[in-house]
Amino acid sequence: MSLKEYAAKRDFKKTAEPAADSLARSTGQRFVVQKHDATRLHYDLRLEFNGTLKSWAVPKGFPYAKGEKHLAVQVEDHPLSYIDFEGTIPEGQYGGGTVMIWDRGTFEPLSEAPEKELAQGKLHFVLSGTKLKGEWYLVRLRDEKQWLLIKAGEDVKPVSKKLDDTSVHSGRSMKELARGDRVWQSKSGSETTTRGKRKPKLNPLPLPGFIAPMKAKLVESMPPGDWFYEIKFDGFRAIALRGGSEARLVSRNEKDFGGKFTEVMDALAKLDVEDAIIDGEIVALDEKGLSSFQLLQAFELGQERPPIFYYVFDLLRLNGKDLRKAPIQERKAKLERLVADGSGTIRYSAALGTDARKLLEQARQFGLEGLIGKRTGSLYESGRATGDWIKLKFEQQQEFVIGGYTEPAGSRSHFGALLVGVYDGDQFKFAGKVGTGFNEKLLHELLRMFKKIPRETSPFIDLPEKRGGRFGRGVTASEMKLCHWIEPEMVCQIKFSEWTRDHRLRQPVFLGLREDKDAKEVVREKAS
Repeated sequence: MSLKEYAAKRDFKKTAEPAADSLARSTGQRFVVQKHDATRLHYDLRLEFNGTLKSWAVPKGFPYAKGEKHLAVQVEDHPLSYIDFEGTIPEGQYGGGTVMIWDRGTFEPLSEAPEKELAQGKLHFVLSGTKLKGEWYLVRLRDEKQWLLIKAGEDVKPVSKKLDDTSVHSGRSMKELARGDRVWQSKSGSETTTRGKRKPKLNPLPLPGFIAPMKAKLVESMPPGDWFYEIKFDGFRAIALRGGSEARLVSRNEKDFGGKFTEVMDALAKLDVEDAIIDGEIVALDEKGLSSFQLLQAFELGQERPPIFYYVFDLLRLNGKDLRKAPIQERKAKLERLVADGSGTIRYSAALGTDARKLLEQARQFGLEGLIGKRTGSLYESGRATGDWIKLKFEQQQEFVIGGYTEPAGSRSHFGALLVGVYDGDQFKFAGKVGTGFNEKLLHELLRMFKKIPRETSPFIDLPEKRGGRFGRGVTASEMKLCHWIEPEMVCQIKFSEWTRDHRLRQPVFLGLREDKDAKEVVREKAS
C-alpha cells in the first residue's frame, strides 16, 4: 500500500487530517493507537515502518490474555504526521467521526528482519506505551487485508473503563473531543480561532504551565481591615492559559474545559497577548442575568442552551511576567485593560466596593449567592486558602460526594434519592439523603453513570447503624437492603438550609455534578 491511496480517499480542504505531502523522515520505531468512532467504534493500530505508518483497524480492541485473538483489518498506510492527529473528521468524509489518541509510545520488533517478516505475513513485537505494555503477534490470514492480533507473552491487566475513554494526548474523553477542539492553534503566521477568524500575531511565547487557583475561606462575619468585595459566582472555577499559538481552559483540578466551552476558547484566541494566565469562573446566566449552577448543569447535559460567559477576576501572568507577587489592585487593573476589547464572552469581574454591610444587603436583594472579599494589597497564593480571600454566603451550599442511591417510589422513576457524604481525613462520612432537584432526563443520566461504578458494600464508615435505628433522615436500617452503593467518586453541588445536630443535611436540593473537584478534597465547610 502507498500514500496515494491515503490521499485519494480524503479532501484536505474539508478534513483536518494531515496531507500525505506532510510526510517526514522516519525518526524511530513509534506506534500510536487511535480510538475511532466512525461507522463503528474501533481502534486503529499504526506502526512506524520505513517512513510510513502501517495501519490496522481492530474492531474489538486489544487482546490482553495470552493466546487471545482479535481480528485486525489492514488499511491504507498513513503519513507519519498522523501519529499526532486527534479531533473530528467531518461527516460525509472518509472515516467521518471522532478520533482519540488512545495510546502511543515505541514498539520493538522481535526479529532481525522485521520488514521481511511483515511482508511474509507475520510480525512479533513488544509495545511500550502508556496503556499497552507487552508482546503481541500480527498474523495474516488468507485474505491479504485480514490479520489476527494475538496476545503473546504474559497476560496484561485490561485497561480500565476510565482510561479506555481518556486520551493520552489531551486527557479528554470521546464525548469531549466530539464537542470541539480544546487547544486553539495558529496557522500561517496568524492566530486562528476555532471559528476560523484570524488576527495579527504578536511575538509568541510558549504555552505557560498550569497554576493551581487561590482558595477563599468561608467566614460568618466581615473581618476588620482594608477589604473590597466582588460577586460570588455560581459556576465552574477555570484557569485560562494563552501562549504562542495555543490556548487551554482547565478546571481547578486541571481537567479540560475547552471542549465543553468552545465560545470561551474563541474569545481567548482573540486576546492581544504574547502569553497570559487568567483566573475566573465559567457561568450560565438565567433570564434575570444571575449565574445559575443548575442551568450550567442543564447546559452540560444538553437540556438547555443558556448564554455562557467567563467572568475573570485575576491575572497571574502577562507577556512573560509572573504577576503573583504584585498587589491585587495592580493585577486587576491589567486584567481589566486586557479584556476591555474582548468579544463579550469574557467579562471582567469588577470590585463592587468596600462597604460590606451595604453590599451584602444589595446582593441579597438581587438574589446573589454571596460575596467574595479580598484583602487590599494581597498577593496571589496558588492553591492555598490564606485568609486573604474570604467567602460570605447567604445560603448553605457546598460539594458532596455521592456514595449510593435508593429505590424509586411512587411516581418517581430510575432512583429515589442520593446518599451523599463528605470526607474527614480518609473516612467517608454520611451527610444525608437528597431527593429533590431532579428532572426525568437527569434521573436517567445519573442512573446510567451510577451503574458504571457499583460496589457491594456501603462506602460510608458510619453506616449501617444498629438494627432498628435510623439511617440518616427518614430511612430505617431495615430499608438499607434496598439501597444501592457506588464507588465514592462523583462530586455534586447541594444547597440546604442547615446542618442538624446529628450532622445531617436539612432540606437539601441537588444542583448538579461537579467534575472540577476531586472527591477526596470534599470536606464539610465550616465558617471561621
